[in-house]
Amino acid sequence: MQSTQNTAAWKSSESFFAIFWVFLKLGLTSFGGPLAHLGYFRDEFVVRRRWLSEESYGDLVSLCQFMPGPASSQVGFSLGILRGNGLGGGVAAWLGFTLPSAAILFAFALGAASFTGSLAEGLLHGLKLVAVAVVAQAIWGMARSLTPDRQRTAIALVAIMIVVFFGGSIAQMAAIAVGALAGVWLCRGQHTADIRGRLTFSIPRRAAIAAFVLFTLLLLGIPLLVTLTGSRQLSLFASFYRSGSLVFGGGHVVLPLLRAEMVAPGWVTNDSFLAGYGLAQVVPGPLFTFAAYLGADASLATDPVSGSAIALVALFLPGLLLVYGMLPFWDQFRSRSAAQYAMRGANAAVVGILGSALYDPVWTSAVHDARDFIVVLSGFLLLTVWKTRPWVVVTLMATAGILLKIL
Repeated sequence: MQSTQNTAAWKSSESFFAIFWVFLKLGLTSFGGPLAHLGYFRDEFVVRRRWLSEESYGDLVSLCQFMPGPASSQVGFSLGILRGNGLGGGVAAWLGFTLPSAAILFAFALGAASFTGSLAEGLLHGLKLVAVAVVAQAIWGMARSLTPDRQRTAIALVAIMIVVFFGGSIAQMAAIAVGALAGVWLCRGQHTADIRGRLTFSIPRRAAIAAFVLFTLLLLGIPLLVTLTGSRQLSLFASFYRSGSLVFGGGHVVLPLLRAEMVAPGWVTNDSFLAGYGLAQVVPGPLFTFAAYLGADASLATDPVSGSAIALVALFLPGLLLVYGMLPFWDQFRSRSAAQYAMRGANAAVVGILGSALYDPVWTSAVHDARDFIVVLSGFLLLTVWKTRPWVVVTLMATAGILLKIL
């Protein structure tokens, strides 16, 4: 009986604007990061609206956590496809969930240049301290779940060494690749999940394969076009697209990737980068909308509006293409032991990459004395021990940054 109800729910559909409106409300109210977003989605679509069963929702979350990209946005995109019976529903869901935080961060980027004085400097310093506490919390949580044994801890340490000694986005790509290969070797023999046959989408396999082809063409072809044309817009797109293609393990992992692409070449200052990242912690919706801020602030952009739009689309697009392409094949693929071993190794490498970013640039750029350290430690404990809401922690730490500056 349950299976019949699920099938009937899957076949019913909503209009583009109905799906957009549902996800817009979530985009305005979903604070707390990717895991919290998944909780909001479950409450809305499994418990209240009954669009799909608990089992099917769990399978969908597993897929999106397995793939590169922002997991909560990928889940929302997939739910939109499911309910809208096609790609249009997925686009409606993504737009609704993404636009609120993107608009806030875009507006902040426009006003940042005129925001000067001691108050502004203190606020920006506080936001940089927020970034330290938030990244430390992310590493703490990810390390506990993704490096629970000696093998995966070793993979994380090797990833740190690769990134520290070689630097740049290529070193981060190499660290993830080495982690995946090491996972196949070192994680062999660990328990693997036997889950299949419970998640089906009416997506033609041709369309899914076309999504994989488009993903690859953009990843390899856009840099070639940049070399041939020297286009600033294409160069901006290539940087964000490359970062979005490599984000395993959640939104915070995009921090070192984007810094390598944006700060190292001088397109965005390090202080501006960290201030925007700190602000991104307090807005609702996906952390990837940090791209709207960076695109508007980048010196490479010809104007803030086009720069923000290019960066936003380019950062999200790889993950959405990959999840769209994988949906018809997921049940068969995830049952393979080698794939699960590789992902365990890649996820461990992600912990190492994020760990190196915690030290440089996050810690070295924000923590200058003992008072800064006390503020960061307090924020970290509020997040991890007292489970304080992120917006409360951001408010308190931003206020502390102002006080440290004016006192």
